[in-house]
Amino acid sequence: MNSDIIKGRLIFLREAENLKNIIRCSYTSKGRNESTAEHTWRLALIALVFEDELKYLDFSKVLKMCLVHDLGETIHGDIPATEKQNHPDKDTQERNDLLFLTKTLDEPLRSSLLALWEEYEIGQTKEAIAVKALDKLETILQHNQGINPDDFDYEFNLTYGEKYTDRHPLFKSIRAILNEETLVKINNSL
Repeated sequence: MNSDIIKGRLIFLREAENLKNIIRCSYTSKGRNESTAEHTWRLALIALVFEDELKYLDFSKVLKMCLVHDLGETIHGDIPATEKQNHPDKDTQERNDLLFLTKTLDEPLRSSLLALWEEYEIGQTKEAIAVKALDKLETILQHNQGINPDDFDYEFNLTYGEKYTDRHPLFKSIRAILNEETLVKINNSL
């Protein structure tokens, strides 16, 4: 590999580091806001932990998709799921940000990352559906585990991402357990 390709990739990695600074509206078990990078890490970990139940998937693609699914947030940040209806151009903005972020990458690496992100966004392949389901489940898990503000809307968890989590028995089973935890949180906050 020549030094220009290496330098371009290092520039990309330096820019992608900002994902560690992008704060989400989820809280950790210690009560601080989680970063998008932390969410991405646990999403990949969830996929790995349940890999034995996802043998029908191209698991390499699943992990890659987990890693790139929120890369577009590196520049303009995260839009909370509860506010996405107020941001109809979110997908376009993230795609444009991803194009900007990957501009120093060599082909075919740049095209490969963009293709993974677009596959996830479209959400029609079995891998994309699985990653979308796991992404929603990770968010719900974090909502239930985090130390949240008193006015936190736990009811949001009960329907969030159902169109993906209802598509496989494993995701339905995880969802049922997380919904039980959510109901306890709701009852405890009354």
